[in-house]
Amino acid sequence: MSAKFKNTRVIYSTNPDYNNWDDREEEILTPEIGEQKLYVSLDKKQRRGKKVTLVTGFVGKNEDLKDLGKVLKSKCGVGGSVKDGEIIIQGDFKQKVADLLTGMGYTCKMKG
Repeated sequence: MSAKFKNTRVIYSTNPDYNNWDDREEEILTPEIGEQKLYVSLDKKQRRGKKVTLVTGFVGKNEDLKDLGKVLKSKCGVGGSVKDGEIIIQGDFKQKVADLLTGMGYTCKMKG
């Protein structure tokens, strides 16, 4: 049975072997550290004038991004968050974050 004829309106099935393949997420693999190209920038737009350091360009699992964000926040000694594929570090730590990422083996480029 091809994908275009699959009934996507199945609500309940008595078949114990039924597998609704539409619900499965495709597993995203995180590339090696050296293959990642991250961008570090300083931002204060829509943040009431407060400066934050943004790390963008990460490709891979969300858990790996959160782990990287946790490491960067602890090394800088500040707070922040991980949202929408970005790491947000409170304050102006653009150079320090770039140095940390380069020291970890990431390819890092500063923007702005």
